[in-house]
Amino acid sequence: MLEEQVKSALNNVRPSLQADGGDVEFVSVADDGTVSVKLTGACGGCPMAQMTLKMGIENYLKKEVPQVTAVVGV
Repeated sequence: MLEEQVKSALNNVRPSLQADGGDVEFVSVADDGTVSVKLTGACGGCPMAQMTLKMGIENYLKKEVPQVTAVVGV
């Protein structure tokens, strides 16, 4: 259930990343609510990737899926 909610929320974020030539892939979600994702394309090597991950993706996921505690890149 939690995994499906996270994947759905990531699908809402994906178009913004794709507009800049990047994307995000779901990797896993831990029991403590930590979501692991992989930034790909232009986002994979972007110097702003960590900010995108924390300020963009993490904030959005926490708002949409309250069980999410953190988002980490792998």
